Amino acid sequence: MPAIDNLRQGLNRLSQELGNLLVDAFHYLALFAIGATIVWSAVFAFIDMSGKGHASIDDILLLFIYLELGAMVGIYFKTNHMPVRFLIYVAITALTRMLIADIQHNHTPTMGILMISGGILLLAVANLVIRYGSAKFPSVEPGAK
Repeated sequence: MPAIDNLRQGLNRLSQELGNLLVDAFHYLALFAIGATIVWSAVFAFIDMSGKGHASIDDILLLFIYLELGAMVGIYFKTNHMPVRFLIYVAITALTRMLIADIQHNHTPTMGILMISGGILLLAVANLVIRYGSAKFPSVEPGAK
């Protein structure tokens, strides 16, 4: 019976190692695919701007969104932690882009402007709460590994 138990434990370790390898491989493959998609989209947006001969504020904010998404993928690649603050930055930039486009096209004050501005304010407060919480209550003790 000890031989069977040793075989079972060995198979268990082998399956765990193989599973970890497959999960890590998928993780890195997905990160590279997402990063490549961001670069691809940013390049085509830039080519489109160059073709127009100028860049509007909408275009520039779109490039900032790509930059923030790329930084988020890079941080996730290095630390294996999703930086929620970067998602909030992307959302703030996207809402700012929507607000500017709405004001440029309509030129009239509407309730939508207040709602978008309120969304930006809510996201900014959420970012402040997250930063305060991570500074005051860190998930990992400084200096500990």
